[in-house]
Amino acid sequence: MTDTQPVHAPPSTEIEPCGDLCIRTLAMPADTNQNGDIFGGWLLSQMDIGGGVFASKTAKSRTVTVAIEAMNFRKPVFVGDLVSVHASLVRIGRTSVTVHLEAWVVRRKEMHSILVTDGNFTYVAIDDQGHPQVIKQDEAPITA
Repeated sequence: MTDTQPVHAPPSTEIEPCGDLCIRTLAMPADTNQNGDIFGGWLLSQMDIGGGVFASKTAKSRTVTVAIEAMNFRKPVFVGDLVSVHASLVRIGRTSVTVHLEAWVVRRKEMHSILVTDGNFTYVAIDDQGHPQVIKQDEAPITA
């Protein structure tokens, strides 16, 4: 017997963003597909940019994205939505940083934020030659 039930993200109980604000941008018509919907890839790239900022700050070095996991596309993003990406530290490894990212929007003519996407991104600290380098944990910022 096979399971034919669709897999969905667990319902969100969050009512406000968690973590540090890393990036804020406006969803524009150029970011849409042929149906006028914002591309999921555009949103993913905004999250990766914000996560990269957070990871580099945490590692105190250049970082590169090595994995994206547990992505949950919960709600659509529309043209004119103000998109904010928030990051919180999941773990620091020897050379890697895993960050939980949340994308929230404020829709036109509304005042409250809506969680649209979240997931975990892993970044590796690299040196000037592009080789992995050890993250000095005593220099990493402490997060809750």
